[in-house]
Amino acid sequence: MSGPVRINRFLASAGLGSRRSCEELIRHGRVTVNGRAVEGLGDTVDPERDLVTVDGTRVEIGESTVVLVLNKPTGVLSTVEDTHGRATVIDIAREAGWTARVFPVGRLDKETSGVILLTNDGELTHRLTHPRYKVEKTYRVVVEGDINDESVASVAAGVRTRELVTMPCRVTVISRGGGESELEVTISEGKKRQVRRMFAAVGHAVKRLHRSTIADLAFEDVASGAIRPLTAEEEKKLRDLTGLR
Repeated sequence: MSGPVRINRFLASAGLGSRRSCEELIRHGRVTVNGRAVEGLGDTVDPERDLVTVDGTRVEIGESTVVLVLNKPTGVLSTVEDTHGRATVIDIAREAGWTARVFPVGRLDKETSGVILLTNDGELTHRLTHPRYKVEKTYRVVVEGDINDESVASVAAGVRTRELVTMPCRVTVISRGGGESELEVTISEGKKRQVRRMFAAVGHAVKRLHRSTIADLAFEDVASGAIRPLTAEEEKKLRDLTGLR
């Protein structure tokens, strides 16, 4: 990284979190440049000349980039820490021997299983989660009831309620019958509990939800609860997809 860059991008690249979480550090007055508190999110810094601190500790870009994939079991939180002592994705990374200061890329709610990325690369996190880059995620979902074609078409066309508006997505029915339906859903957004809310909007509660792929990467070799680094080819695909080289 050379030349002036926006302060939030600098902090994210140093592994302080996603761009959004770094903006919170700035808003709370915890970031200084050359001894002066940063006042604007659009402020820039020169990494080679300026002294940047967070809570008085110098911030530098030096740690190697790490990108991990975890097959998250249900019951685990996709957060860095939990004040109630519940298991988190970071706990799994630490138990597996990963000591880098990584954080989850996006989120999977506690009841949802499946693949989630962990990294210390804030810029990659920003691009993988920003709707502009349209990174697709595919889910296997089991809902209550025999869902009809009209409801499937409504979800695929994009849900529009007072609480939720979603973009069109791909929906495939895998099976119907016996009081439940299994479907595959591919979306390119990341709204809170989006898939559950999409099906709730057409009257079908989600019974089970599993994220199976991110950007066509299925990570089928990663068992539930297991974690490993991305291969060079996998990481290159994500960086190419989001315009990072």
